[in-house]
Amino acid sequence: MSLLLDERRRAMLREMGLPDWAPLAAAGTAAAAAAERADASDPAPPARGADAILAASPGAPPPNGPQGGGPAPAPADPVGPRARAAGGLDVVAPTAPGAVATMGWDDLRAAVAACRACALCESRTQTVFGVGHTRADWLVVGEAPGEQEDLQGEPFVGESGRLLDRMLAALGLTRAADGEQPPAQRVYIANTLKCRPPRNRNPAPDEMARCEPFLLRQIELLRPRIILALGRFAVQALLRSDAPIGQLRGRVHRYQGLPLVVSYHPAYLLRSPAEKGRAWADLCLAAAVAEGAARAPHPDTGAAAQARRAEPDPEP
Repeated sequence: MSLLLDERRRAMLREMGLPDWAPLAAAGTAAAAAAERADASDPAPPARGADAILAASPGAPPPNGPQGGGPAPAPADPVGPRARAAGGLDVVAPTAPGAVATMGWDDLRAAVAACRACALCESRTQTVFGVGHTRADWLVVGEAPGEQEDLQGEPFVGESGRLLDRMLAALGLTRAADGEQPPAQRVYIANTLKCRPPRNRNPAPDEMARCEPFLLRQIELLRPRIILALGRFAVQALLRSDAPIGQLRGRVHRYQGLPLVVSYHPAYLLRSPAEKGRAWADLCLAAAVAEGAARAPHPDTGAAAQARRAEPDPEP
């Protein structure tokens, strides 16, 4: 995919009020190469597959079990708490070792819809699983659903979603799950948290921890060529870093061997339009990395790859 912008894409950028973004596209390719070279010396984060996240310490009390003295509790359910999903599917909350790590797309979606692993299930309208094609080369990871996402069940809707769509469209990318576009032009979008925190407050650490296995499994099933992490909580979940976005953007990080680029959340760009130029540079960097990865063997290997190839595409 070429990063040189044709007149149609320039018109999209002008519509966004960002005519000065176009010159950064060419710079993105050089920046990507430099970032890849610099990243070669970065230590890779430790592997954190869903099994590692989900594994419980032997003898540990259940998350909602008794905290004080008294009679010894009855033996815990060895497969963890259960919930009944639509269609009668018996699914296991993400506290059960290995439960989420073996799910395909359909079972994973049902598990998210039925999840009651934290208190957010009491206030949500519906869960926000993700949107896009399950063969997409791009994965965009956001933070937590907002009001409109909670109502519509789709990530990045409303004004911030429209801005993200225009940014992606300027590079010929789409979140559409159908159509004839090849995987290189498709984007899958997911949130770090699948339920909206009340009044759009920041996610609590325990909420992030209990929801994380769902995102990890989405990444394992998708195996994208590039991950774009948007916003502080997405970065914290994937990179385990509290550093500001401004210190992490502009270079290529690694998550489970996959290239990852950090940028600002579209909601922040709406409040701070002066940062849109930097966000566009980040997007160009991600596009250059994805284009380079397309010329290399896809990192789609192992059990997750076999499941991905064997499964039919889920209903959008």
